[in-house]
Amino acid sequence: MALTLSFISTTLKPSYKPTISDEPPSLVSFGSPHKPLFIASSCRLKAVRASANDLGPVSAERLHPEIKPVGAAHNGSARVPIYVMLPLDTIYKGNDGKGAVNRARALNASMMALRSAGVEGIMADVWWGLVERDGPMKYDWEGYAELVRMAERNGLKMQMVMSFHQCGGNVGDSCSIPLPPWVQEEMSKDPDIVYTDRSGRRNPEYISLGCDELPVLHGRTPIQVYSDYMRSFRDRFSDYLGNVIVEIQVGLGPCGELRYPSYPESNGTWRFPGIGEFQCYDKYMKSSLQASAIAAGQSEWGKGGPHDAGQYNQFPEETGFFKREGTWNTDYGKFFLSWYSDKLLQHGDRILKAADSIFSSTGAKLSAKVAGIHWHYRSRSHAAELTAGYYNTRYRDGYIPIAKMLAERGVVMNFTCMEMKDEQQPGHAGCAPELLVQQVKSAVSSAGIELAGENALERYDEAAFAQVMATSRSETGTGLSAFTYLRLNKNLLEEANWRQFVSFVKAMGEGGRKNTLPRCDSSQSDLYVGFMMKGEGKPEAEAAAAV
Repeated sequence: MALTLSFISTTLKPSYKPTISDEPPSLVSFGSPHKPLFIASSCRLKAVRASANDLGPVSAERLHPEIKPVGAAHNGSARVPIYVMLPLDTIYKGNDGKGAVNRARALNASMMALRSAGVEGIMADVWWGLVERDGPMKYDWEGYAELVRMAERNGLKMQMVMSFHQCGGNVGDSCSIPLPPWVQEEMSKDPDIVYTDRSGRRNPEYISLGCDELPVLHGRTPIQVYSDYMRSFRDRFSDYLGNVIVEIQVGLGPCGELRYPSYPESNGTWRFPGIGEFQCYDKYMKSSLQASAIAAGQSEWGKGGPHDAGQYNQFPEETGFFKREGTWNTDYGKFFLSWYSDKLLQHGDRILKAADSIFSSTGAKLSAKVAGIHWHYRSRSHAAELTAGYYNTRYRDGYIPIAKMLAERGVVMNFTCMEMKDEQQPGHAGCAPELLVQQVKSAVSSAGIELAGENALERYDEAAFAQVMATSRSETGTGLSAFTYLRLNKNLLEEANWRQFVSFVKAMGEGGRKNTLPRCDSSQSDLYVGFMMKGEGKPEAEAAAAV
């Protein structure tokens, strides 16, 4: 169905008045009044508190050391602002060779709809592969400047992601944006600057952290390249930082997350719920491992990663390393996993230290994204987390070190899978997203930093929204300081989905405390929703979807 939005009194700046001519034909209509559409009781959304009873049968053995809430980042009545991720291809290279906003009129209409629904702002990837594509330190910010101005006109705040990874080959990637061509040239000269698995498979989506401090990119180190990029961004958008651009999310790995690319979906390499593989076989990582082993007085441990860790799509019990009484819990296993996870933490700290020095006086928050790897969480070894670089096992909390590292730089942790319930996951995969989120909230609380959340997969149903609302409450540990919804597209603006989403935004504005979402818009907001039908119930057009 096509969505028609009408406004009684707009909250946009007086200098900007939306008219029909502003929008593409048949997308969104602003002007003629419509009667408010009452939401049927079937659309009510119940916020159900997650509890141990929701987890299904659990073995008598403890899944993890007891997790106790340590406090709250904010009080239980705090409003949780909602942001919405923009499409991955929001900025593209135009015919003139410069960056531009893709489907600008449709995106502008969608921003109006989001703002009227009570959304706080939007999130956009600032792709390294687009901005610095023409050569080292040749930056093209024009497309993003247009986007920021559009957000400002519509009264929306922005979370900007410094995306130093490629787009394509992972869950939800709908387009391809590789790393800059000049970086790819360096990769072809020295393939070891990208992550490599045990079989020698190279992954071009992110530069290996093994060469963080080596001048492998036209005489600059990767850390210097990322720093120069962020500094140029700060200088270009100085007038907007702290007011329109309120958060900088610093990309720290594949998908922008602090992790190794241990579960790549491209070409069918990995499939859920495989354990993944360690990514430590480029020459720079191997050299570091060898040096660490010699320093530990165990030179034989530095010859490579575990030989019995299996392959991408195996299960823990099929491997010698990850099985119940596997090598992961031996002296060698503990040495290797400590080295592997410490390298990741050091990588994150290097980039965040640079980001902190660059953005510290701008008024914008810094955040970093941590992946919600919830499969095989019920196993002793937590194999999928280990291959990603999170040293989290039945006997060791791997998220406290991450939270403490972020706390050193005053960085918000952004965590995924906030919409998932344990009972909704396949039983054979050992999934426990609710237990994982509880553990992360405890770690964040102990470190004294803020926690923000995202949904890992596109969801539009009552259960997903209810779970986010339950997670957002501070009495379940640390409450959420913000929630970013994935993602703006035509599906979000379909009739039933849009109504659910608007009600969800309202409820989160009250701290996620409503047990049911409103049956109608009774708060005298400016938003009225109607639906245009054509023929025998077929939609006349899609609704303002910037896709």
